[in-house]
Amino acid sequence: MSGLRAEARVALAIARKDAVAELRGRHAAVSTLFFAGVVLLLFGFALGPDAARLAAAAPGLLWLAVVFAGILAVSRLHLLETEDDALEQLALYPVARRAIYAGKALGGFAVMLVLGLVVLAAVGILFAVDIGAAWPALVVTVVLGALGVAGVGTFYAGVTVRMRAREVMLPLLVLPVLAPLLLGAVKATAAALAGDPFGELGAWLQLLVAFDVIMLVAGAATYGFLLED
Repeated sequence: MSGLRAEARVALAIARKDAVAELRGRHAAVSTLFFAGVVLLLFGFALGPDAARLAAAAPGLLWLAVVFAGILAVSRLHLLETEDDALEQLALYPVARRAIYAGKALGGFAVMLVLGLVVLAAVGILFAVDIGAAWPALVVTVVLGALGVAGVGTFYAGVTVRMRAREVMLPLLVLPVLAPLLLGAVKATAAALAGDPFGELGAWLQLLVAFDVIMLVAGAATYGFLLED
């Protein structure tokens, strides 16, 4: 029990440090939100002024913006560690490597959650989508989606952090793995906004839960090998 408590304390300390560093960094936070906003606006202009078309495309645009901006944010959390060799120092701590992964993933999750909720509100305003009645299901979907993106992004950010072409390699590695999450999140969001007329919302949320569990367990089990390389 004492070992698990020590791991939990280390994970929470790392998560708090990463989340505070990202959310307090005005330039980093603004650039991430600006990027998400640009994605929404560009696709919105491409679809034209048809309100019905924009409302139908809103779930997909929401998650494209969240995923693209989230990859940028998670990558930056690891880059901060490499500037002063902090990641190598973390690897020297006498604690299980899964605690380090859990901390980095939790920090990324906090950032992703804030990003997802802000983008959700922006979608409701820009595309005139009524999110008020569906907000409980939408919040659950954002939480599960943010957790999955953070878990996968944290692992692959660790894979690519020492690569010279990491800015290119990270999206190439992450996006194919996130395909099931994108499918489930978009479908769950669409079902929630439509009032779940076909009763499919629960099935898509279950897919997101299964994806999160599998990816977080796999990431925790293998992240330590990245620190040893």
